[in-house]
Amino acid sequence: MNTNSLMPPAPDMIAGPTPETVRAAVALACRAPSLHNTQPWKWVFDGVVLHLYSDPARLLPETDPFGRQLLLSCGAVLDHLKVALAVRGWRALVVRFPDPTRLDHLAAITFTPARFVTMAEHFLAEAIERRRTDRSPLSPPADWADFEPRITELLEDYAATATFLTQDSRGDLAQASRMTAARRRYDSMYRAELRWWTGHSTQVDGVPASVLATSGDSARVPLGRTFPAGQTISAESAPEIDASALVVLGTEGDHPLDCLRCGEALSAVLLEATVAGYATCTLTHLTELPASRAVVAQLAPECGVPQVVIRVGAAANEPSDRPRTARRDVDSVFAMRPQTARAY
Repeated sequence: MNTNSLMPPAPDMIAGPTPETVRAAVALACRAPSLHNTQPWKWVFDGVVLHLYSDPARLLPETDPFGRQLLLSCGAVLDHLKVALAVRGWRALVVRFPDPTRLDHLAAITFTPARFVTMAEHFLAEAIERRRTDRSPLSPPADWADFEPRITELLEDYAATATFLTQDSRGDLAQASRMTAARRRYDSMYRAELRWWTGHSTQVDGVPASVLATSGDSARVPLGRTFPAGQTISAESAPEIDASALVVLGTEGDHPLDCLRCGEALSAVLLEATVAGYATCTLTHLTELPASRAVVAQLAPECGVPQVVIRVGAAANEPSDRPRTARRDVDSVFAMRPQTARAY
């Protein structure tokens, strides 16, 4: 089977993508996951360069006081954008942190036409629409031993590493999760922030109750964050206890660029897993507090600085049966500005 699809000539290939093309790519990219679905990003297109900015108004100061997860989220949307552009016949040329005086200016993206679009790129773009965060208990992923090398190979293009934890590590991770929950049980500011961003049903951001697990199902995922009780009930065929595979993504350092690049790596792993038919759930609470992060570091010493843990497994429900979390309208995060204007 030929995996390359030749691109027909397009009128905007010489001058660059049209604003409509860029806007459509941004709209698809914004399906990226983010901490509590805060979507902490802004995009500005000046007609030549597309700029990605973080949105400090969407920083969660109690959960993410140093903005590490904000950068992970923005890295994920940046990698999603590269996929969304590729399927439209464009390669993204990314300069990260282009302005040393503005740390909220995360990336400047220019474009070069692609000679073809591969079937793999089509599959990844489709995966953006299909991917869900599945907080239910997952069964072990089929053919996982064959998939692990694909992740390792995939991350060669990213400044991040993947460590695959053994099932023996689950007890320590569950203890770390309980430690984090206990530390925050009486943290009224954290709990108020969590309640603000989760459990609502009519918002275009935040995590609605329709995608949160019931308290009973949450107890079957000992590694998960303690959320307000939701409405999602696992299928009868779901395992009694979560048995997903566990992947730790780590970086050499813990600087803003490390976090941004790790977010890109996170996106790549989630989309590749979705293409393979796996369900995924990102666990960031295990690396939010120093004590639990130290546990993850001890379990995965070769990963460097642990940034995020990912559950990967087989879901009892089809992805189409799981609710889809809303996103803000693209025009609320995307703007056109002339090149002479100072964006945001």
